[in-house]
Amino acid sequence: FFAVHRHEDYRCHFHLFKVQSSTHFTKRYRAFHSIESMLSSLRYMNQPAARFAAETLAKSGGYAKRAMSISALSGFEGKNFISIDQLSNEELRGLLDLSKKYRDTYGKGSTVEPTTAPKPLTGQSVSMIFQKRSTRTRVSSETGMSLLGGHSLFLGPSDIQLGVNESMRDTALVLSRFNSVILARVFAHNDILELSKHATVPVINALSDMHHPLQTLADLMALEDHFGDVRGKTLAWVGDGNNVLHDLMLGGAKLGMNIRIATPDGYEEDAGVLETTKKLAAENSTEDVFRTTVASEAVKGSDVVVTDTWVSMGQESEYEKRVQEFDGYQVNASLMKQANPGAVFLHCLPRHPEEVSDEVFYSDQSLVFPEAENRMWTVMAVMAAQLGKL
Repeated sequence: FFAVHRHEDYRCHFHLFKVQSSTHFTKRYRAFHSIESMLSSLRYMNQPAARFAAETLAKSGGYAKRAMSISALSGFEGKNFISIDQLSNEELRGLLDLSKKYRDTYGKGSTVEPTTAPKPLTGQSVSMIFQKRSTRTRVSSETGMSLLGGHSLFLGPSDIQLGVNESMRDTALVLSRFNSVILARVFAHNDILELSKHATVPVINALSDMHHPLQTLADLMALEDHFGDVRGKTLAWVGDGNNVLHDLMLGGAKLGMNIRIATPDGYEEDAGVLETTKKLAAENSTEDVFRTTVASEAVKGSDVVVTDTWVSMGQESEYEKRVQEFDGYQVNASLMKQANPGAVFLHCLPRHPEEVSDEVFYSDQSLVFPEAENRMWTVMAVMAAQLGKL
């Protein structure tokens, strides 16, 4: 898929052709390695064009692979983003690589001048429905849309008629007339499904009681930044079998990670999500999902330890009961010693001291703050892909 043209001044121009399907993606991905190998062998030849080509590819091979994987998102335009399992492996790879590209372009370490940085979403807008408050989701979405040149509108419970004097269906139809994308952070997963059913623009699930796919993209990006390839790594979940776990187990299996889960009795993950994850694990040649009610059993031999709040928003009345039933599930130094050397810790925030000790949370093992930052790069990638502005 790379054509190398030799001009009079021996400069080489590389043209990355658009990938039209996942089948072509796979074939061209293999072709890339063949051409990369060929050019590497030409590096020491005394032809300026061949040598320049080989050296350039050697220096920017990672960027070339990233560009190729991003091109697999060409079919994502107009799609809803409801849960991780709706993505093909190629689309998941593309979203992660597009997120990294945006961090390189717009991040604080970038050398790109902010005033001249690309603004692919100029003229686009996103309406953001928040039934549940959130620091990271709101700030990341608003800031990310601004960086890409678009506009965002925060719609809290007191801002619109949603669920009071106007149905979800009518809200979806009205907002679709004004905005390019609808992002919603809701209590019931059925509300997201209702929005996506009737909206005529792409919908993003920014959290429901069943799924939290944006968080999983941020988590997987943090793990790849730390480990590189995560295939074969073991991820241990310790805590409530909730929405965050659901997408993380799905996404981890897609990337070839082994999944181990510890939850107290009565707090298990959704049976349907577990079944889907088992199928994905088989398809991606990972170990079968391991289940237990003992935290140390799940953490033993793991490379990643993850937990989340034991009491989600709307469950405040269950606080005392839950804290008692999650006794022994705190992630602390003693529990982390059960993991492999070099293991890391994740938490989607906000966190509470009963869930993880300060010793672990603020340690070098903790990736929680890079993980939080990635919420912005990943939501930017999803919005741009949905609008076909890659």
